[in-house]
Amino acid sequence: QVQLVESGGGVVQAGGSLRLSCAASGRTFSSYVMGWFRQAPGKEREFVGGINWSGETTRYADSVKERFTMTRDNAKNMVYLQMDSLKPDDTAVYYCAARTYWSRNFDPSTFDFWGQGTQVTVSS
Repeated sequence: QVQLVESGGGVVQAGGSLRLSCAASGRTFSSYVMGWFRQAPGKEREFVGGINWSGETTRYADSVKERFTMTRDNAKNMVYLQMDSLKPDDTAVYYCAARTYWSRNFDPSTFDFWGQGTQVTVSS
């Protein structure tokens, strides 16, 4: 089992950048595939990015490709989401999540463990 805590959210102007962090507990962090998701008011939770156990393979939603970058540091039990060229449509609560297997299916229901979320607000 793994516990996840996100941080780094805030208010930023359009075109700006933020880096979100997700701290994981437990000694087996490197055995988890990690994902970032977001949920805007009145909308369903949606996939943002995923990273495999080693960090060598990533996958992104089309809406954030070329703007967001996901990395991980297994020595520190951390996963990050660097968000550049932010847009007002990126405003949402951002969650990190974990599961044990790699798949092209990044539906939120496939992830077993979730953090509490961090708010990101992009002003125009």
